[in-house]
Amino acid sequence: MVEHDALSATRDAYDAAAATYAQLFRDELRDRPLDRAMLGAFAEVVRAGGGGQVADLGCGPGHVTAHLRELGLTVFGMDASPSMIELAREAHPGLPFDVGSMTAVDVADGGLAGVLARWSVIHTPPPELPAVVAEFGRVLAPGGHLLIGFSATDGASHPTQEFDHAVAPAYRWAPGHLAALLRASGLAEVARMVREPQPTDRRQFQEVHLLARKA
Repeated sequence: MVEHDALSATRDAYDAAAATYAQLFRDELRDRPLDRAMLGAFAEVVRAGGGGQVADLGCGPGHVTAHLRELGLTVFGMDASPSMIELAREAHPGLPFDVGSMTAVDVADGGLAGVLARWSVIHTPPPELPAVVAEFGRVLAPGGHLLIGFSATDGASHPTQEFDHAVAPAYRWAPGHLAALLRASGLAEVARMVREPQPTDRRQFQEVHLLARKA
C-alpha cells in the first residue's frame, strides 16, 4: 500500500505540473556539460557492448530520451505520469513512449542493453528502493549498463534524507548506500561523477551520477 500510495501521489502531482515542468527543463542539458558528458559516456559503453534497446525510466517530457537517440542509441521512454508521456509523444513523435512503473518494467529478463534512471528514484520511498534497483538488474542483459542520477545526502552516516521538492515528496541518497544496493542486484559500479552545488542551482545539494555494469 505504501508503494501504491506514493506512486499514485507522485503520478498525480506530475500530471498537474507536466506542462510547466516540460517548459522549465526542455533545454536543461544545454547548460549542463557534466551531465552531457556522463550521458555521452553511457551511450558510448552501450554501443561498445554491441548496442541494443535502452530504456529511459522516468523520462518525463522526453528531452533526455531524445538526446540519447541523438547519441546513437535505440531508446524508448517510460514514465508513471500519463500527462508527461503525452507531452513526450507530442514533442518527439519519432520515439516510443509508454506509461509504466519502475517496479514492473514491461521487458523480459535481460532484455535491455542499457537503463537510464536520471532523477527517477528521488520520489521512491526508502523501503521500496531495493525493489526498484532489483528491477533495473532484472531487465539488463549481462554486460548491460545502468546510469542513475540522484541528489546526495549530507554524509555517509545518512543513507537517506527527505527534502522539500516542489512537485512531490523526495529523498536524497548516500552514494555508498545506493552503490551497495546496486551490488546486491548484480550491478558493479564503473564510474561516479559528483557535481558540487553551484550558486545558480535551485537546491544546494550534491548531484551524483553512478555508472554501473551488470556482471
